[in-house]
Amino acid sequence: MDRRLLRPFYRFFLLDLIQDQEARPVFIYIVLLIFLGSFTFHYVEHWGWLDATYFTVITITTIGFGDFTPHTSLGKILTIFYGLNGIAILLMLFDHIRRIRTREYTEITKTHKK
Repeated sequence: MDRRLLRPFYRFFLLDLIQDQEARPVFIYIVLLIFLGSFTFHYVEHWGWLDATYFTVITITTIGFGDFTPHTSLGKILTIFYGLNGIAILLMLFDHIRRIRTREYTEITKTHKK
């Protein structure tokens, strides 16, 4: 199958990010942070797995809908950690996405100019 047909699929699911050696550690760190947060909020706040994962992702991405809020002191402290980490991690992730997509665009334009 032609790789050009799969490019939107790869971009949407960030598979091109996983394939890049420089971006892979950031992506792995994000996944580990989500798993750790889900595990922690599940046990600290006594939420279900889906709710804990949802809260972790919403906090890391700094969306913060407010439909789930921690009620324990430990949960509140962890939420501060996840919020601050989320900002730094997302900026690093966006920078890697920009770099990868710019490189792909440059390669495509070079191919079309020939």
